[in-house]
This record gives sequence, C-alpha cells and structure tokens, in this order.
Amino acid sequence: MSIVMDDTIVKGIDILRGMPKGGVLVVNTKRDPDEILKLIPNKDVLSKLICVDATGIVGGTGMESLDFMGSEGGVEALAVGAGLSAALAGAAAKGTDRFTADNVAAVAANKSAVKEGNKTAVVKSL
Repeated sequence: MSIVMDDTIVKGIDILRGMPKGGVLVVNTKRDPDEILKLIPNKDVLSKLICVDATGIVGGTGMESLDFMGSEGGVEALAVGAGLSAALAGAAAKGTDRFTADNVAAVAANKSAVKEGNKTAVVKSL
C-alpha cells in the first residue's frame, strides 16, 4: 500500500515503482479515480485505487498542513492521526481488509476525520 498526500505528484513521478502486483494506492484528491488513473504509469500493478479529499475533510481545523516530523524518527508535531493522515487512514480502511476504521479511530487524535475519510472515500477495484 502506498499513500499519496498530494495528488499533484501523481503526474510525472512513478509513484508505483517497486510496488508488487496487487498493490493498493490511496490518494488525497478531489478528483475521480478514473481521472487519477490516466496520470499513473504502471497502473497494472494496482488491485485498488482509493481516492479521498482528506484536505477537505480536515480543512479549516489547523490540522491540514503536511507535517513530516514523524518520519525518519522525528517527533510528531501534531499527534498521531491528527491531520491528513486521519482521513487517509480511514479511507485506506474502507478499501482493504487489513484494519477497520474503528481500529484506526481508537488510536487517532481526530476520530471524526477517520470516520469521514472512511465514509467518503471512493474505492475503485482494478
């Protein structure tokens, strides 16, 4: 599974390089999955594309910024599951059987964003 925080990088970057066949892609976007698919090379490795407007879900809360402090051993500046990641994790739960939105919401700071991401995500099976 790969998660793209900003749909502008879908075009021009091989975001699926190295993904094994049967992979799942989650994209933060207002666009329709078919529109996103037109921009992705190597889409034949995907089993599912999940699109959700995570920015719209958390917009105006002060949590919509991209914060990479939690990567590479940094300290989380917001909280786990507080920003875009809450809505994206909820969307990922809708399109996979690896975890549920309730499991994610149990540990996320922004439980409503998890649930809204799960509710509004568009899942396209390929």
